[in-house]
Amino acid sequence: MLRSSPARVLDAGDEEAVLELLATDPVAACMLAGRIETHGTATNSLGAPLWGLYSGRRLEAVCLSGANLIPFARPGCERTAAGAFAELARRAGRRCSTIVGPAASVLPLWELLAPSWGPAREVRARQPLMAIEGPPAVPAEPLVRPVRASELDTLLPAAVAMFTEEVGVSPLRADGGAGYRARVAELVRAGQALAWISDGEVLFKADVGAVSRAACQLQGVWVSPRYRGQGIGQRGTAAVVEYARTAIAPVVSLYVNDYNAAARAAYERVGFRPVGTYASVLF
Repeated sequence: MLRSSPARVLDAGDEEAVLELLATDPVAACMLAGRIETHGTATNSLGAPLWGLYSGRRLEAVCLSGANLIPFARPGCERTAAGAFAELARRAGRRCSTIVGPAASVLPLWELLAPSWGPAREVRARQPLMAIEGPPAVPAEPLVRPVRASELDTLLPAAVAMFTEEVGVSPLRADGGAGYRARVAELVRAGQALAWISDGEVLFKADVGAVSRAACQLQGVWVSPRYRGQGIGQRGTAAVVEYARTAIAPVVSLYVNDYNAAARAAYERVGFRPVGTYASVLF
C-alpha cells in the first residue's frame, strides 16, 4: 500500500515533479500537460488549484480542480489518490461541470464523491482513448483548413450543435453562451479549430482541444447531419490529423464513447489505435 502524506495544493516548486509524472503517459496526460507547460503549477498562473499527492519525494498523482476535475495517477496509486483528492474535493464543494481523465483515476474518485456530489447527469465509464503517430490511412480532405477569425460566427452554430449533441445540454445555458463563444474564439486564434466551410455552411469541424509538446487531443469532431454517411468525417479527420501532427504535436489522440461503434470504426479506418481508457462524469 502507498504510504503518502495528505494531498496538498502544489506550487511553482513542484513543476519539475509534475512534468516528470505526466511524462509517464503523455497521451493520457495531454489535457494536463499542455496546461502545465504553458502556465506552470502555481494556482495564480494556472487559474485553478492543482492538487498533488507525494510518497516520500516522488509525486504519485495530481488533480486539477478547475472547470473540469482532471485526476492523473501512476498505475497502482489510483485508489489512494482518489481518497486523498476526494477529501479535498468534498471540502471545496463541486465547482466543475465534468470529472474527466484516465478511467482508472476518474472512477474511484467518483465512487467516493458520489454520495456528496451525486447524482451525476451521466457517467461514461468506458471511453476508448485512441492515438495515431504517422500519416493517416485514408486520404485527407483538402478543403479542411484552420478557421479564420472572420468566420467565427459561421463556425459557432456548428460548435454549439456539436456540443449539444455530444454532451446532452446546450453550452448556451449558463451565461447565454459568452463563455463558450470565448473558448471557440480562443481555438480559432490559436489555429486549433479546423473546418470544411462551403458557401457559408460548415460541413465538418474539429478542434485540437488540448496540446502538449508530446501529444495533442482532438475534440469536437462533427459532421453536419445533412452530409453524414458520405465519408466526410473520415476524410476530415484525416486532414486534421495531418495538420496536427505536422504543425502541433507528433502524436494525435482522441477519446470516444464505447457505445459509438460507428465512430470507433471510422477512427480505426483513419489509423487510430486504442492506447487506454478514459471516463467522464457529467453534471
